[in-house]
Amino acid sequence: MTKLRADLSIISDWIRPNSRVLDLGCGRGALLSHLKERHNITGYGLEIEVDKIADGIRAGVNVLHRDLDTGKLDFASNSFDFVIMAQTLQAIKQPDVLIDEMARIGKSGIITFPNFGYWENRLRLFFKGRMPLSNLLPYEWYNSPNIHLCTLRDFEKLCHEKHITITQRTVVDLSHQTRLLTKWFPNWFGQIALYQFTKA
Repeated sequence: MTKLRADLSIISDWIRPNSRVLDLGCGRGALLSHLKERHNITGYGLEIEVDKIADGIRAGVNVLHRDLDTGKLDFASNSFDFVIMAQTLQAIKQPDVLIDEMARIGKSGIITFPNFGYWENRLRLFFKGRMPLSNLLPYEWYNSPNIHLCTLRDFEKLCHEKHITITQRTVVDLSHQTRLLTKWFPNWFGQIALYQFTKA
């Protein structure tokens, strides 16, 4: 079975067998390939980088060339059981528009992103007055693909404003473990957030 990144493994546990799945920014299709083997899903991946698309197709995954920054996803409403966007939200020009589209075309959406409210990020801004650098956010401010960083509270506020219901949340550290402090103070000690949601 295809070996997955730890956050994708958590997502895999949320997917029901025989589902229709759309993976936004699917890369080389590792998650979809794994879901086909483990859950017998059918679906598509959307990706902008041509070399990754070719790798995905060679792996037996249906990958379409799409730019997520166009906003509109050319699928009918409720076309998929799950629409997934893993570690891509922060690089999208209009994440709020794309979340609307995920809620429209999917019965359930799954999003993961780095939590900018993590305590080390706060301390670096407070004491050094500089944008954080870490294993999770390794870029300088001027060359980073991450243009819309947010905290857990930011994301949950957006969902509330859009009448989107969060059905599941997991907040983990960089080793993808949930610690005691992560449970008690997720916006301070969580490094990666994973959300499942649906449109009311």
